Amino acid sequence: MPKLWTDTIAGHRESVREAVLDATASVVAERGLTGVTMSAVAQRAGVGRATLYKYFPDVESILTAWHQRQVADHLRQLTEIWTETGRLEAVLEAYAFICHEHPPSEPAASLHRSEHVARGREQLVDFLAGLMTDVRDDVPAKELATYCVHALGAAGAVPSKAAVRRLVAVVLSGLRGEAGR
Repeated sequence: MPKLWTDTIAGHRESVREAVLDATASVVAERGLTGVTMSAVAQRAGVGRATLYKYFPDVESILTAWHQRQVADHLRQLTEIWTETGRLEAVLEAYAFICHEHPPSEPAASLHRSEHVARGREQLVDFLAGLMTDVRDDVPAKELATYCVHALGAAGAVPSKAAVRRLVAVVLSGLRGEAGR
């Protein structure tokens, strides 16, 4: 069992929680969402099931917490890309690849209908709108951002990275109001 104790009780609790979420990510990667069980997560995290139940009442609550962390990590990643590059194209391409790497599935549908996803999507739209203030003057930036989020969400259904890049190019063309070729 890994040594999870840190200097404070709050720190210890956060370490256990992170270990559980890391274990959940590992189990999801190995078995898929439907393969996550309390026993598997407890074993992978190196904690007893009784301890796990002190933190999370059921698998659904673990998956929700894990997914909330995923959404926050994706938003952080997009912000870092903007900070590093200052290029809207780079941010939109990164978002499209996130969607491509996490295609919609039936087991994930309940997670994607959660309140934290709606909040994350709203944060994403607001973030992108802030980057699009100078893109066009005939359409509000928030509408442009919403268009990009919905259009690039389709990247989860395209077959290849090349197709993702083509989708990004089409969205950028539409975003800028360029005529088709």
